[in-house]
Amino acid sequence: MQTENPRRVPSILRSFLDSEASGGLTLMFVAALALVIANSPLAPLYFDVLHRYVFGLSVLHWINDALMAVFFLLVGLEIKREFLDGQLATWTRRVLPGIAALGGMVVPAAIFVALNLGDPERLRGWAIPSATDIAFALGVLSLLGPRVPISLKIFLTALAILDDLGAVLIIAVFYTADLSPLMLGLSTAMLLVLAALNRTGVKHLAPYLIVGAALWFFVLKSGIHATLAGVALALFIPLKISAGDHPESPLHRLEHVLQPWVAFLIIPVFGFANAGVSFAGLSFAKLAEPVPLGIALGLFAGKQVGVFGFAWLAIRLKLADMPRYASWPHLYGVSVLCGIGFTMSLFIGLLAFPYSEQLQNETKFGVLLGSTAAGLVGWLILRLTKADFPEQP
Repeated sequence: MQTENPRRVPSILRSFLDSEASGGLTLMFVAALALVIANSPLAPLYFDVLHRYVFGLSVLHWINDALMAVFFLLVGLEIKREFLDGQLATWTRRVLPGIAALGGMVVPAAIFVALNLGDPERLRGWAIPSATDIAFALGVLSLLGPRVPISLKIFLTALAILDDLGAVLIIAVFYTADLSPLMLGLSTAMLLVLAALNRTGVKHLAPYLIVGAALWFFVLKSGIHATLAGVALALFIPLKISAGDHPESPLHRLEHVLQPWVAFLIIPVFGFANAGVSFAGLSFAKLAEPVPLGIALGLFAGKQVGVFGFAWLAIRLKLADMPRYASWPHLYGVSVLCGIGFTMSLFIGLLAFPYSEQLQNETKFGVLLGSTAAGLVGWLILRLTKADFPEQP
C-alpha cells in the first residue's frame, strides 16, 4: 500500500488555499466581535479610538489607506503570478472563471442600479455588490472539508482573483478624487524607477519596497486612492517562471512573507475596524431602503444568478469545461458563496460614500446581510450535495 511521504512540502496553491481559508475563519470571528462591541457599553471607546488622529490621519484612515495598501500589494502579486505562472496562465484556464466573474460583477451591479435609479449619490455605490471576498468564501469551504472537490476551490480562487482585478480597475476609474498634477508626476517618476529596477534585473526586494513606500505617499496625495499603489508596485516585482513547487523568485518570496500577515492581521484589523455598526434604531423598514436592499440582493441573488448563469452558459456552449469531479449542485453552491463580498464590498462602500455616515452604515447593513445569507445558504447547499468523487491528493 502506498503511503504518503511525510516530508512532502505542500504546493504553493495548496498552501495558498489553506492560509486563505484559515484567514477567512479569523475574519468571521473578528467581524462578529466588532458587531458585539459596537452594540455594547464599549461602543463609545471603539468609535473614539478609530477616529483619533495619529500623524495627520485617523486610525481608521491608517487602516483603510495604509494597511490595505499591503493587502492590495498581495492582491497584485497574486494576479500577476496566476496570469503568468498559475491557474490563469492559459486562455483555456481563464475562460470559465473569467466568464463567471463577469456575470458575478454585471448582474449584482444591475440589481443595485435598478433599485437606486434617480438618486445620483446612491448610484455611486453600484460596484459594492460586485465583489467577492475570497478569504471568507474559502473559509466557509474549509468547513466542508473533503465534501467539495479541489477543482471547485481552484475555480473559486481564480474567479475571486479576476473579481479582484475588476475591483481594482473600478476603483482606479470610478473612485478617484480631484487629481494633483504634481503628485501624479512624482508617482509616475516612482513607476519609472520601479520599471528600471525590474528591467536591469534587480532581484533584492528592498529597493522595490523603498520606492514603493514613496509611491504610496505620492499616490495618497495625488487624489487616486492610495491602495492602488500596492497593485502598481506588485506589477514590477520580478517573477521567475518555474514548474516546481518551490520557486524562489522575488515575487514568490514576497508573497509568502505577506500572506500570513495579510490573512491573520491586516484583513482581520480591517474587518474589526469597519464591520462594527450599531443596531440601535434598526428596523426592517430601514433594511428595505434602496442602498442596503440593493447591496443585499445584489450579493445574495445577483451573484448566484450571474456566476452560475454565465458559467452554465459557457459550459453548455462548450466554451469551457465543468471543473473536474464537480456536479451542477456543486457549481451552484460555490456560486452562492461568491455572494460573500465582505472585505472588498465594505472597502468600495467607503470609497463610494466618503462623506455620508448614514450611507456608510446602510452599506455595512447590506453587506453583512447579503454576505451572511450567501455564506449560510451556500454552505447548506454544498453540505447537502453528495460527494461522489474519488479521494483527492
